[in-house]
Amino acid sequence: MTLVSDTEIAVFLQAHPEWSLANREITRTFVLKDFNQSMGFVTRVALEAEKSEHHPDIDIRWNKVTLTLSTHSEGGLTAKDIALADTADHLV
Repeated sequence: MTLVSDTEIAVFLQAHPEWSLANREITRTFVLKDFNQSMGFVTRVALEAEKSEHHPDIDIRWNKVTLTLSTHSEGGLTAKDIALADTADHLV
C-alpha cells in the first residue's frame, strides 16, 4: 500500500476540518452525550475497522473518543486511513 500525497492529505483535511495532522497521523476527538454513546460509537468504528482490516488507535474518556489513524507498516497515511476517518465521521 502506498502513502497518500501531501495534496491528498490537504484535500482531506479541508473537507474534514475536525481532523488534524501530526507526526504522519490524523487525529480527531469526537464529543458525545455520555459514556454509553461513546461506547456505541467505538463499537460501530470497531466493526468497520475489522471489515477493512485496518484498526485505529482509540482513546475513550467518558464522553470523548479520540481516533488516531496511521498505517504503521507504511510509515504514514494511506488510503485506508482516509477511508476509515471518513467512515467514522459518518458513524457519529
